[in-house]
Amino acid sequence: MRAHLLAARLAGTVATTRERSLSRYRMFVARDPRALIGLEPEHDWRMGDLLRLMGRQCGVSDDPRHASGQDVIDPDRTIVALDAFADRLAAVAAAGAPVLIGTGHPHRLLGFYAGLAAGLSAAGCTVLTPAQGRSVDITTRFGVRTYRLDYVQGVAMVREPGARGSRSEPGAHTHSPLPLRVALAAVTDAGGPLPALVIGDHGWVCGAGQLGIEAIGPADTDDPAPFVGEAEGRVSVVVPLDDTVRSDYYRPLTRYVLNRACLSQ
Repeated sequence: MRAHLLAARLAGTVATTRERSLSRYRMFVARDPRALIGLEPEHDWRMGDLLRLMGRQCGVSDDPRHASGQDVIDPDRTIVALDAFADRLAAVAAAGAPVLIGTGHPHRLLGFYAGLAAGLSAAGCTVLTPAQGRSVDITTRFGVRTYRLDYVQGVAMVREPGARGSRSEPGAHTHSPLPLRVALAAVTDAGGPLPALVIGDHGWVCGAGQLGIEAIGPADTDDPAPFVGEAEGRVSVVVPLDDTVRSDYYRPLTRYVLNRACLSQ
């Protein structure tokens, strides 16, 4: 796994630039909603505090004078987090508890999550698909846009209203926690049980953690919110990795965590 992480640039020297990460850290410190992605930090995070946290959790440089170049993720930290991620999958599978899986990176991570959904479903977990087809109004840099909540192989995402709804057209990129909130509201309205675990990225993992629902997922070095959520005890596991490499490079990660969790794919 370590060799694959480095070869695929999921860890080691990654595509995420230091400039982009520092920009997002500054946004987070200023409590810009675009960087908070559904999390409301309990503490007053300053730039130095955030840099030290990201250094501990990801392996990036915590030196504020290091202001350019590529970010670096420690593959050993990624493997430790993958093991913890798998342990949470094993626990929820043993309980046969309901789960909700969603992504703001469907072009890259759909296959990774779909494999997890299949393994958990085979283990007896209900993979929830609430609010199918519901509209979600999300503020973007182009203004408020209306998307449609959709599911592919048990994985939630948002699509443009005119999208066909197939795996070949996997959906839109978003950091918003609003799709998660729409999904959870639909579960509550229907009187069904809330998920025992939310698996996802961006607003899915941060939004769930903020609402007190256990959440796990991957995050890149330019998204500090999930790592802050983990440090503050509201997100269970965050796996540091590059979230924009080729989609097939995540398949070995799916196999790794399912095998460790003793789940079939």
